[in-house]
Order: sequence, then C-alpha cells, then structure tokens
Amino acid sequence: MKKTILITGGAGFIGSHVVRRFVNNYPEYQIINFDLLTYAGNLENLKDIEKSPNYTFVRGDIADSDQVNHLFETYPIDGVIHLAAESHVDRSITDPASFIRTNIFGTFNLVHAAKEHWKGNMEGKKFYHISTDEVYGSLGETGLFTETTSYDPQSPYSASKASSDHLVRAYHNTFHLPVLLSNCSNNYGPNQFPEKLIPLCIRNIQGMKPIPVYGKGENIRDWLYVEDHASAIDVIYHKGVIGETYNIGGINEWTNIDLIKALCAVMDEKLGRAKGTSQGLITFVKDRAGHDLRYAIDSSKIERELGWKPSLQFEEGLSKTVDWYLKNSEWLENVSSGAYEQYYNKQYHQR
Repeated sequence: MKKTILITGGAGFIGSHVVRRFVNNYPEYQIINFDLLTYAGNLENLKDIEKSPNYTFVRGDIADSDQVNHLFETYPIDGVIHLAAESHVDRSITDPASFIRTNIFGTFNLVHAAKEHWKGNMEGKKFYHISTDEVYGSLGETGLFTETTSYDPQSPYSASKASSDHLVRAYHNTFHLPVLLSNCSNNYGPNQFPEKLIPLCIRNIQGMKPIPVYGKGENIRDWLYVEDHASAIDVIYHKGVIGETYNIGGINEWTNIDLIKALCAVMDEKLGRAKGTSQGLITFVKDRAGHDLRYAIDSSKIERELGWKPSLQFEEGLSKTVDWYLKNSEWLENVSSGAYEQYYNKQYHQR
C-alpha cells in the first residue's frame, strides 16, 4: 500500500461517504475507519465495502488518548482525515459536555498523537480537519462567509468546533504539523441520522406525523449534497496547500420553511398523495436558543485554486435523497430507536 489513511468518524453520515469514496477510488491506499459507533455511527452505512482488502474498521474513541496513540503505534499512518464530532446543535444545548469532550479533547488527542508519531519525518504526512460554517456565527441578509471571516460561534457545538479549528492551526504554527482545514455548509443526502432537518421531515411525512419548524422557519442555510462534500474532501486532501483553509458551499440558500415546502411537494408526488397533503403537517414550535439567522458560504477559493464546485442542482439532489430514504425505510426505522423518540418528543415539543 502506498499510503495508510486514518479516517475518524467514518461510520457517520459524511464520514461513510468519504470512506467509500477513498476505498473505491484509491485501491492502493489502506483506509482505517476509526469510529466509536455512537447513536449517529452505523456500520450498515458501509456494508458495500466492508470486505474490501484495503479497508479496516477499528472501534474506538478519539477522546481516549491511549486508544488514539495505540492506533498510531499499530498502523503506519501517513494521513488523517478527521471527521469524528458531535454535530447536532440541539444536543449541544442539552448536553454541552459531550461536545467539549469529543470535539475539543478528541481533536487534541489526534493532533498531538500525529505530532509525536510523525516527529522528525513530516514529509508526505497530512492532517486534514473538517469543520463547519457555524464557527463564523450568523450573517445578516447579505454577505458570505469567507476563509478570513472572524469566528463568532453562538452555540456550544459551534464553540467546540471553533476551538478544535484553533488547536489544529496552533499545531501547524507551533510544531509545523502539516495541516489542512475546511469549513462546510449544511449537508444532506443518504445515510443522515434523522435528527437532522431533511431526514426528520421525510420520516414524519411518511408517517403522517407533524413536521416541527422552529420559529417561523425564516432561518436560512446553504445546502450541499453529501457526495459533493466527499468529492471536495478528496480534492482538498490531494491538492490542497498545507496550512490553508477552504470553504465548501452549495451555492444554494433556502429558508427552512421554503425547503420544507419543497420537500413536501416532492414527497406528495413520490408517495402519490394529493398536492398539499404533506404541507398540512407543518407545525411551528418554539425557536431554539442561540438560533443563527443565516449561513452562506463563499466557495470561490476552492473553485479557483483547486477546480472544485458542486455537481448537483438542489432539486436533483433532493429528489435523489428522497428516493434513497423511501427505498431504505427499514434503515431509517432501525436507526430511530425508542431513546431517539423520547429525545425527539422532548426537543420538539409544540408550543
């Protein structure tokens, strides 16, 4: 094998798409998937490649420094693609300690282990840290986040990710660790855990259950199909300039309420329901604390310097996403445990 690449969080939503892409596209790489398999990690996401000769799964916790060091001692790791994170804003409000532990201490363990094990031989090594646009805070009605936008995190989740970004940059500046960073807009697509907006709505529409919408649904997000994010990660890992940050966006802004109405229309068509049936399920609930108004990414740097841009229009991506969830309704039900139902009822109580 030419390279051994450690991908953290590879059983999760984005991580599983990245693992699959690297296993299939780079047979000369040995891919190590390191994942704790919490509620959002699911090896069912990787059934199609689990027997590939260049794929190895290791269950473990990035917040456990002994486990992380053992990984670097066991495998000749040349590169790290760090995706493992607690990522749901609502959960960070009810349980911030988990986000501090995983996103900050976990990232520290990884960069420190990489620094120690690569010491004296950094050539050809890469530590690629994947982050979020939420570290930048909230935008007004105009403007876009760029790579030089000042950080202004508003939730425990975004604050923990901002801290992890700073740690990675500090290890580059202080110890010359060869790092890459990217900050991405909201992802959607197959295999996403149904606490996130689009799969949550699909599941509820299928079951004719209320669709919870925070406030008036006026919050704006920039949406990117998950496989386009995986392709951007591939490009940045292979072509990105060490020490640089790249913003990844879908160039695709939607208010939450408009997105949900568009999703309702797609679902009505695919389920053979009368037009407007699913919209009747929309239920407005109390807005969450610290809810940022608008995120939007300027991804001109990655397009200009690395030649990447999104491949799918949103309407096509949304249709493909709905098709996948309708075809894989058993997967959706399997990951929606009773514990999740209790969380759902608590989090999205009606006004």
